[in-house]
Parts: sequence; structure tokens; C-alpha cells
Amino acid sequence: MIRLYGPPRGQRLIVIGLLVSVLLWASITVCSAQDSDRSYNETLEETLKRIEEIFDVELQYNQDLVEGKTLNYAFWRIRQGNLENSLTALLSPFDLTYFKENEVKYTIKPYQYHKKSSDTGAEQLDYFKTLYQNKAEWEVRKEALKACMIEALGIKDLPEKPTTEPIITKRRNYKGYSVENVAMEVLPGVYTTGSVYRPKPLKKDHPIIIMPNGHFGQGRYRESQQIRSATLARMGAVVVGYDLFAWGESLLQFESEDHRLSVSHTIQTLNGIQWINYLSSLKETNPDLVGITGGSGGGSQTMLLTAIDDRIKVSVPTVMVSSHFSGGCPCESGKPIHLCEGGTNNAEIAAMTAPRPLLIISDGGDWSSTVPEIEFPFIERTYGFYGAKDKIVNAHFAKEGHDYKYSKRQAMYPFMAKHLGLSLEKWTDTNGMVDETGITIESENELKVFGEQGENLPENALIGKEALFKLLE
Repeated sequence: MIRLYGPPRGQRLIVIGLLVSVLLWASITVCSAQDSDRSYNETLEETLKRIEEIFDVELQYNQDLVEGKTLNYAFWRIRQGNLENSLTALLSPFDLTYFKENEVKYTIKPYQYHKKSSDTGAEQLDYFKTLYQNKAEWEVRKEALKACMIEALGIKDLPEKPTTEPIITKRRNYKGYSVENVAMEVLPGVYTTGSVYRPKPLKKDHPIIIMPNGHFGQGRYRESQQIRSATLARMGAVVVGYDLFAWGESLLQFESEDHRLSVSHTIQTLNGIQWINYLSSLKETNPDLVGITGGSGGGSQTMLLTAIDDRIKVSVPTVMVSSHFSGGCPCESGKPIHLCEGGTNNAEIAAMTAPRPLLIISDGGDWSSTVPEIEFPFIERTYGFYGAKDKIVNAHFAKEGHDYKYSKRQAMYPFMAKHLGLSLEKWTDTNGMVDETGITIESENELKVFGEQGENLPENALIGKEALFKLLE
């Protein structure tokens, strides 16, 4: 016979009783956390785990985003059968949001007003479709958006442009084009600086192309920017690439962190308008033929300026058209243009180009990756109202990323040539590509208006954001 050694029977009963009591207490504690006496309070982390179990998905997030966070009526916020409504209900109280990576994986991040999931962007576009079914209804919406965006930017409330003459450096001549640096006083004491490229020999009625810069390193001094400007000039356009606010030579007046002010949205839009004014005043240009192109933040400006300035006849926004991303810099979304008329997005703003020629350049490595499936069909629908679907094109580079590199420029050149009447055959190489060889890459100092150390900055130049704010009051 096998004998079990241990505490006497009475003691064993006491131990068993204690264990039962502990387990019962733990059960009561867990259950009582989920009752109305405690507002059904639960940790955010535990609630997210329940979401994963219910919907069979994976939620990715940094631990510090959920640490110490609890939520009243947590499990009640879960909507069975609707994952994204559930996530919104759970995350919104903590200023968190989600991004769909694929059908079974979602990433949770701090809330970003300018960024949402692609599904949410698509839903917004579907809603827009219910607002207008034809050209007449769309025109009403477009004009309301245009007026609202101009008001949101505060452009009409700005001080008048000074009557001072532009500051122009000596012109440099190269093979098929020339370059000179120009500064304009767009507001009293506030200057915009750029490099103007002209065809050589120079004739009359040359089309105009303005190129707002994006947040690529070196701005208008960048080698690829110079190549793009010079090539378009050789093809027959008068081209300007100009500095962002508080970038390039604008840093002589403002600190780099001032670029993150919402006023940069207004100033950069004003700069673009004034560059069109300036180039249109030149005797060698045709003000009826104006094109615009820019990448990244320059793509945001391309869409915005085209939407509010009817003088622009051809538009090529690059790696920026998106229904779910409004631009992460205040120079793109600092003013409430995307809240106009109950809310809009960059896809609808791009659609405001219709029926003017529009080339959307997108890629697979950023927020423009959904253009072929989501944004392009929506914008094409708007062009259909005008019978102008032949005027809109998408050049999508699925294996490329966020840039304005050679392949994207090669998509842009023939589009600009077709719609602005530029010379293409003369500058086409044996492979059928636009020839970019023979461009002289200038140094940063050669492209400056105000001298290597800013020694030629005008005496009346405003210095610092406080002086700018005082002017704008």
C-alpha cells in the first residue's frame, strides 16, 4: 500500500479552503472591475488584446503608448463586426489613431491631424461622390472650396506688395540656357529668392514654369533641381525654382524652426503667385502658358496653387497626391484649407485642376502608393464631367520611393512639352529619353542672390518671426 505523507487531514482542508478563498477573491476582483460600480474600467492594453482575439488581427504599437492608460466602459466600446469603428472608439480618448498595414495587421500611433488610414481616405472620396453628380454641381463645390481656401490662407488680408524692383544678379550663359538669381519683395521687408532659367537663344512667347521646392536636401541648390530647371529651359520654357520659407536664403531673415509655423503656408503660397506675376511681366514670356511642378512639399504647393490660380494651365504634382495624407509640414497643412466646406483632401484639391492637363506622379514607397486604385479613379471621374479624361494621366512607379529622380522627370518632360508647346525632338537622345547631359551644376554660392554671407541683404529686410507677426497684424 502506498501512503501519502503530508499535513493532517484537518490542516489539508484548511489549506484547500484558503486556496478556494483566494481564487474566489481573484475572480470577484476581475469581475468587479467589469461592472457599473467601477464604470467597466479596463486597461487600454487589455482591451486591445481583446480586439485582437475578437477580430483575429495583429495590433502593433510601442509600449509607452498604452502604459498606464485605462478606459471607462472599455469593452462596451468594441463593435463586433466593425474593427475600425472599435479602434476609433478605443483610441480617440487618448489622441491615438490606427493605420491599416494589410488585412490582418494594424499599427497604432499618436494622432496626426494630417494623416489617416487609406481606407478612411477612400471612404471620404466615396462621400464626396454623393455631393456632386455632374459638372454644374461640381463647379459649385469647386468655387466654394477655392474661396474658402483663399480665405483660410489669409492671402487677401496681407499688406500690399511693395513696388520695389526685383534684385537680379549677373546672368550666366551655358549650353542652351542661362541662369540668373532673383529676389522679390513680396511683403514689406519680406523677400522670396529663386533662380530663373531661360532658353538660349531667347525669343518671344516662351511658356512659364514655376517649381516650388519640396523638403529635399539643399532645396533649389540641389543637383537634380538644377538639372530639371535647366532641361526645361533648354526645351523652351522660362523656369524658376524658388526657396521655401525659412529655407535657403530665407534663412537670412528667419530661423529654420520658423518653417514649422503655420504662416509658412501663407507665405509660400503668396511667393508662388508673385513668381507667376513676375515671369508673366517679362517681354519674352507668354502669360497664357503657365505650368507648375514640384515634389513632396512642392507637390502640395503645386496642387494648392493650381486650385486657386486659374492662370496655371498645366500641373504636375509629384509624390504628393493622396486622400489620406495632407502633408506633415505646417507649410502644407498649417492653415485649415483641408477643413473647407465640411472637409476636403488633397485628392479633391488635385481634382480642382480639371479640365486643365494634370499629370500625377506617384510611387509605391509613400502615401501616394494608392493613387492607381483610389485617388486616380476619383479624380478621373471629375475630369469626366468635362469630357476631358484624356487630359489626366498617372505615371506610377511602384518600385520607387519618395523623390523626383530621373524616371519621374522623364515622365514629366513630355507631358509639359505636349501641353506647353515645348521642343521635345531636339532634346531627345537615341534611347528616346529627354537628354539631361551637358547641364552645368553650379555651386550653392553661385545661386545666391544676396552674396555668400548674405552681405547684400537689403537694409529693410525683416529679421525674425516677431517682426513678421507684427507686420501681419
